[in-house]
Formats: sequence, structure tokens, C-alpha cells
Amino acid sequence: MTKTAWIFPGQGSQKIGMGLDLSDLPIAQEKFAQAQQILGWSVPEICQSQEDKVSHTLYTQPSLYVVESILVDLMRDRALQPDLVAGHSLGEYVALYAAGVFDFASGLQLVKRRAELMDGAAGGKMVALIGFDRDRLEAEIQQTPDVVLANDNSPAQVVISGTPAAVEAVLDRVKTKRAVPLNVSGAFHSPMMAAAATEFQEVLASVVFTDAEVPVLSNVEPEPTRDGTKLKERLQGQMTGSVRWREISLQLPQLGISRVVEIGPGQVLTGLIKRMCPDLVLENVSSAADLPV
Repeated sequence: MTKTAWIFPGQGSQKIGMGLDLSDLPIAQEKFAQAQQILGWSVPEICQSQEDKVSHTLYTQPSLYVVESILVDLMRDRALQPDLVAGHSLGEYVALYAAGVFDFASGLQLVKRRAELMDGAAGGKMVALIGFDRDRLEAEIQQTPDVVLANDNSPAQVVISGTPAAVEAVLDRVKTKRAVPLNVSGAFHSPMMAAAATEFQEVLASVVFTDAEVPVLSNVEPEPTRDGTKLKERLQGQMTGSVRWREISLQLPQLGISRVVEIGPGQVLTGLIKRMCPDLVLENVSSAADLPV
């Protein structure tokens, strides 16, 4: 029997026009209306803004959560269910929704506050590195204060995060094929987010996490669990902790997963997994047109 994982992309996968093909569907209309009550703004309007408002952190994170959650509902409407879920950074919130850990509104309240706090962070820098000597990079990070490995996406792609001076110091000492600065306001997934994480704890504490219907692989601890208390603890550590996507990807075949469906805009996560786990069957559901009939 084929075991399937559903995975959900995070910030960086958004694009102008995402989710607009869902607007005529009753399930989507209900969720868009509910989201507008919570957020105070319209997800479809933001997503179709030609000023690329959807790439502003304050809007990106809630918009991705809403669009991906609607796609989850549409998959469920077709009697489809995963055997395991995982999400990259913001995508972990959709994974928890898909696993039944909290309802749509509770998850969106969390994402709204997360986006506000992360949008308000300042003074940090994040740079994606492609093609590098991992041992050398890890050694330099260890020896340089105020910089961490924020996203361990694959053996050949990572993101470092920290103060601008510390990030530049590492870049000066590590040879890479490409170094791409990310358009973000702060040093996400680093200790520089500690104050924001403390504030976030208040809203997180108010949301009840039930045990998951299927195992979840968390960013900060990629070991499968259904335990709601443990999943909440892991989510609390996510804002300051590293996204361990490389380890999540390598876990999938070890856990008997043979098919992976990326639900959300783009194909970033399946692209990463393809290089690490070439034997997995990979699919993408980015829009209504991709949904199984």
C-alpha cells in the first residue's frame, strides 16, 4: 500500500495571483470570508495586487496559510488523506491544520500574530547559499558569533541568518557558487528572534493543540509525533530554531513514504526532495487545476 506525505511550502513560494482560481468554489469562498474577518483585509485582493503586496511578510504568511488550507480542504473533499505531514517554516502551520491539531481560525490567528512579529523584526540579514563546502561553512558559523544556519534545505542549499556583520564575515570566508540575499526584514530562525518568540508565546498558549490525526515532522525536531503538547513545544521553538528540511526529506523514505504531494504554490520543496530522494514519487497541487478528479 502506498504511503503518502503532504508537504507545505513557506515564505518565498508566494506569487501574484495565487489562489485566485479557487475563488468560485464554495469551500474557498467560505474560508476567504472567514479570513477577512480575522485579518481585516482580503486575501484575494492582496494576492492579485500588481504591487506585489503578497511578498510583504505581513501579508505573505497569512495568504499562504489561507490558500494552502483551502487546497487541503479540497483534497479532503475528494476523500484524500495523508499518512504523514510536514511544512517548511510557515508551511508547518498548514501541516498542523491538515493533521487536525487545530482548526482553520485558530491557525490563522497564530499566523497573523507570527507575521506581525516577524514583519516588525529589524536589524538582521538572511542569505541563501548554493554550492559550498558544508564542513567549512559549519566550522565558520561555529567560530562566528551572531550567525546561525537558519534553513538547512538540502546538501547543496542552505540559508544563514544573523547580524549583517556576522553574515558578511562568514560569506567572506566561505566560497560559494551563489549567495543570494533574501528580501526579509529580520534574521528569521535565529536567536535574534527571541523577543518576538517570547511575545508569540502569549497567543500560542491560548490555542488548544489536540493530538494529530497523522504523524507530523516538525522543523526543529524532524521525528514523527502525534502528541499535541509536543507539537506545540516544537512550534514555539521554530521562530528561533533552524528549519531542518534536509533531515525531514531524508526521513520520508525511512518512514515508508513512497509518494509526496507538495500542496501550495510552486515546486520548491519537491525540487529539493527530488535531488535527495530520487526514488520518491513527487506531485504538486498548486491550484484548482491540479486537484485530482
